[in-house]
Amino acid sequence: MTAQGTCDPRFSQVAEEFERNLADRGEVGASVCVILDGEVVVDLWGGQAAPGEPWRRETLGHVWSCTKGATALCAHLLAARGELDLDAPVTRYWPEYGARGKSGTLVRHLLAHQAGLPALREPLPPGAFFDWKLMVERLAAEEPFWEPGTRHGYHGLTFGFLVGEVIRRISGRSLGTFFREEVAEPLGLEFWLGLPESEEGRVAPTIPADPPAEPPSFYLRAFSDPGSAQALLLANTGGYMAESDTREAHVAEYGAIGAITNARGLAGMYRPLAEGRLLPVEQRTIMSTTASAGTDAVLLVPTRFALGVMRSVDNRYLPAADSEGAMMSTTAFGHSGMGGSAGFCDPPARLAFGYTMNKQGAGLGINPRGQALVDATYRSLGYDQLGGGIWYRS
Repeated sequence: MTAQGTCDPRFSQVAEEFERNLADRGEVGASVCVILDGEVVVDLWGGQAAPGEPWRRETLGHVWSCTKGATALCAHLLAARGELDLDAPVTRYWPEYGARGKSGTLVRHLLAHQAGLPALREPLPPGAFFDWKLMVERLAAEEPFWEPGTRHGYHGLTFGFLVGEVIRRISGRSLGTFFREEVAEPLGLEFWLGLPESEEGRVAPTIPADPPAEPPSFYLRAFSDPGSAQALLLANTGGYMAESDTREAHVAEYGAIGAITNARGLAGMYRPLAEGRLLPVEQRTIMSTTASAGTDAVLLVPTRFALGVMRSVDNRYLPAADSEGAMMSTTAFGHSGMGGSAGFCDPPARLAFGYTMNKQGAGLGINPRGQALVDATYRSLGYDQLGGGIWYRS
């Protein structure tokens, strides 16, 4: 179970928690990377990628909703160039989207989970998530679950098609191509929205979370109300949730939960933002400023979103099943993924962080294993914690 890689002595607590995850907390295989002021200070991996197969430096994984940070970054790149107005109606770029009460939807509503389209009502055919044209046509024709802009609710699976189609309409490139050409290749990242077949053998299969003793409120609503947005989000996917580890899923340019990378790739994507590069300061400020907060209409717990990324949220006061959050500092922004993977940056600290794993946790935020690594990172930087929750520099 011993971890491999490198760790600056200043961050020995991160290595200790990583080892503890593998030994005592049910971690199967994982990677963690911390970049401080442009220097990689932690680059660790360990455990098993698959039965009998060690997690190696080159191992990749499905990072689920960490993908949203990549998609959001593409949108902000276009906004910084003056090609995308975040306050414009979506119909300026995607005219068909205005059907059935959506003409007032702004681009910022898509990014802030305020668009009212967290799911589709009519059953999707098998393989629908692998058919971009079908999905954007269905979303354009759908009636929103609430008036756009009046509340926020996590668009867990539709976010990538909604934001990605705007990116495609403006750039003339698919989302995966845009990300590869504008972000991954210039930064030298092993991070794909649409995995080349040559890299398929490096992917560690996802291990679903063990059933929780008490499910979060989101799952209780989904299981008890088949017509709810929660139930439709989980069940009306054209079979995607059962096929997410297939080659067909990995090659799909799916901007909500489809990215394949590792901790080095996640931290590497946020590194230039932590260093004040890639986006001008005005756009980085827009990207990181909270745009929606409060009780989430879909997840049914408090969440905080900027335009396409998550902000810190401490839900420990809620019942145990709903208490998982994302306890970074108040200046950090990024995204977690289903089961607990996480990538974020903290510009004042010049910090970029990435954590990926194959064994998922059961909660809705950063899993306890990942949070232990985040906490150790901030402790190593001399930060203090508000009652065991959000981190701050004293």
